[in-house]
Amino acid sequence: MNTWKRAGIALTATAVVTGVAGCQDGDAKSAAEAPAKAAAQGIADVTKALTAAFEKTSAAKSAKVSMTMTLEGVGAAESGTITMTGVQGWDPAAMDFTMKGSLLGGGAGAGSAKAPEQIRMVMRDEAMYMDMGPEAAAEMDGKRWMKIDLKAAAAAGGDKGVQKSMTGGLENANQDPAQQLALLLESPNLKHVGAEKVNGMETEHYKGTLTFEQMLKANNSTKLLSQKEYDELVANVKKTGLKGYETEVWVNEDGYPARMDVSMTMAQGSVHMRADYTDYGAEATVQVPPAKDTVDLFKMIQEAGGAEQG
Repeated sequence: MNTWKRAGIALTATAVVTGVAGCQDGDAKSAAEAPAKAAAQGIADVTKALTAAFEKTSAAKSAKVSMTMTLEGVGAAESGTITMTGVQGWDPAAMDFTMKGSLLGGGAGAGSAKAPEQIRMVMRDEAMYMDMGPEAAAEMDGKRWMKIDLKAAAAAGGDKGVQKSMTGGLENANQDPAQQLALLLESPNLKHVGAEKVNGMETEHYKGTLTFEQMLKANNSTKLLSQKEYDELVANVKKTGLKGYETEVWVNEDGYPARMDVSMTMAQGSVHMRADYTDYGAEATVQVPPAKDTVDLFKMIQEAGGAEQG
């Protein structure tokens, strides 16, 4: 498996994570409005507990996380698992993760750099960087870090409304647990599953589902799209067979999410993500690699396209 394929798979993994976060771009207002809706359904205690968890998680701004993502036949990605461990912040958005798992491959194919056992990935200032390892540097002019400028990629879309929609979710583009809670509070079938022990902690387990249409309604960034763009977005997602998301959260005795699960099922397969959180408020200072050690993936694609046209 060569450097570019591994990068593509890593990008697929991060795209799923960031895409879910973007689709789940709720806010404090929606979280505050949800208890009134839920109370009418007779579950005021549940929404009270989750609203309190939302407020505490928002205020914490960061945590240590261990995330496992399992893909089954989704898009061009191979089925398999990726684990991501490290620290993340959500105000502002930042992450420093180490990625491992079967999706990253192993060994080397003909003419390919040896696959690293793990890939370090950092995000700060709306840009992601992936350390592809010393072997891959030979394929990238001695530079081992690959940069993905999320803002530049969004701007390349050309349309101002689409740019705003894409960049509007970047602040939460790392599976922000506070926004996950905000979305869960929008679920019309929110319920308390019961008390359970998670990683040695006593927790209360909650669960809810949302259709794709309900998720779009909760996503403020979609309001920036024209009706045509909105209709095209809905049509494209419907082609995937995605009907909605199932979200579960386990809240510990301190009122923070100890674990969050998100599951999606599509015509091509399924995605399941589990994130275990600890050390809320942990420092999320992220150091990005120097420019001399990075290859800008987006600029490289642009230059390759210009060379082909010439």
